[in-house]
Amino acid sequence: MQSRFRRTGALVGTGAVLFGALAVVAGNQADAQEGPTAAPLDQVLGEKIQGRAALAKLQPRLAEVAELNGIAEQQLQRILATDKTSWLDEAGKLFYREPVATQAEKAAASASPRWAKQAVAGATGPAFELHSKPGSNRVIYLDFDGHTIKGTAWNTGGKPATVNVTPYDTDGNASNWSTAEQDVVRDVWARVAEDYAPFDVDVTTQAPAESAITRSGSSDQQYGTRVVIDPTTWYQSGCGCGGVAYVGVYDSTSQHAYYQPALVFTKGVGTGAKNIAEAAAHEAGHNIGLSHDGTASQGYYAGHGAWAPIMGVGYSKAISQWSKGEYSGANNKEDDFAVAGQNGLALRADDHGNTTGTATTVAVGATTKGVYATDSDVDYFKVSIGTAGTYTFAANAAASGADLDIKLQLVNSAGTVIATANPASGQSNSATPTGLSASIKQQVAAGTYYLKVDNVGYADPLTTGYSTYGSRGAYSVRVTAG
Repeated sequence: MQSRFRRTGALVGTGAVLFGALAVVAGNQADAQEGPTAAPLDQVLGEKIQGRAALAKLQPRLAEVAELNGIAEQQLQRILATDKTSWLDEAGKLFYREPVATQAEKAAASASPRWAKQAVAGATGPAFELHSKPGSNRVIYLDFDGHTIKGTAWNTGGKPATVNVTPYDTDGNASNWSTAEQDVVRDVWARVAEDYAPFDVDVTTQAPAESAITRSGSSDQQYGTRVVIDPTTWYQSGCGCGGVAYVGVYDSTSQHAYYQPALVFTKGVGTGAKNIAEAAAHEAGHNIGLSHDGTASQGYYAGHGAWAPIMGVGYSKAISQWSKGEYSGANNKEDDFAVAGQNGLALRADDHGNTTGTATTVAVGATTKGVYATDSDVDYFKVSIGTAGTYTFAANAAASGADLDIKLQLVNSAGTVIATANPASGQSNSATPTGLSASIKQQVAAGTYYLKVDNVGYADPLTTGYSTYGSRGAYSVRVTAG
């Protein structure tokens, strides 16, 4: 199942993860006298079934199915009854088949930044050596260079026993990574890494050892998921979907490899970096236990203003964040960060001091990076100004796919705020947010100053903006003369 190959054909796909069959102990003679033993779920279902039909079959045993999936019975009932993209597999495990992006959503994706310098023959070089948090015991592997799917839940239900997903390819030359293709890999990674920046997880494009993905048991504390970017039709043609993934399998202690990978289908979402990244973050979100953010009339909430929830659909919105259903009509109030924590993905530790007394020292002209991981965090930076004059104090959100909206304050040695920057947020197009970074240009005397970096929301979370809840992510601070 985990064998890999170099770029010799088509690409890797979007994914979902399946649970194995529920073990049922046959009744003994005494049990038979008291009543028939309940049939195993796989005998009741017999095949993968869409949510509403599955609910009709399993209503009397819904509590059992909810326990199998690790969610509340009432929540499972709502999902199966209202979300057309929800499915149960033969064993009763919940997974999703995402709808395809519309032609307008595919067309709206803007070109990726130009990072790569030259074409390369294999999946080697900087675009395939990216890590967001090297050394973490958790991993999300964005697999662009092809993958063999064998012996998994995806190989059941009439699907091929072995599937060779070919590499991502947009120029018809599957044996060579063009500059444009590498640019997409880089941009997708940057966007997904930003979405998962608050978590203690390494989002990477470099193939990890299989042991770093697959969990062998409860004592194995190094594991993760593989998200395959799939350009082929082996699954997509049957479901007509944009991606597939199982729910709550990230930290599974049995048959972990069986439920890998999660899949993103470029035939469903397009080949642009923005849409692939939105889908990849979304599918990995299912793996860590998250369900869809929608309303009574929309299975996927498409957002408002420049904002959308990651577990809704953010193709047309430049700011996509984790959510707890604070928008009007939300049908899913789950706390995304809390649910992720319950499924093996904890928040990362604080990296900078929260007071002037514990502030991180920065030098004029140097850049210092940080990650805003919790809603209660406040980061302070200390800078010594040797010569009076005009200086620019900047706190910049991530360059691609930023989630963090920054308020920056300049504080003097007495602790008095002498300037504040908090621009209004928005978007210049569906892939480019505006107003998330903050900068102060100020004439100051020689002395000690502090930069206070705080997260903010924007406008009304119900209808026009977002709260501070999902406003978390990577940033950098820099002080320059002039």
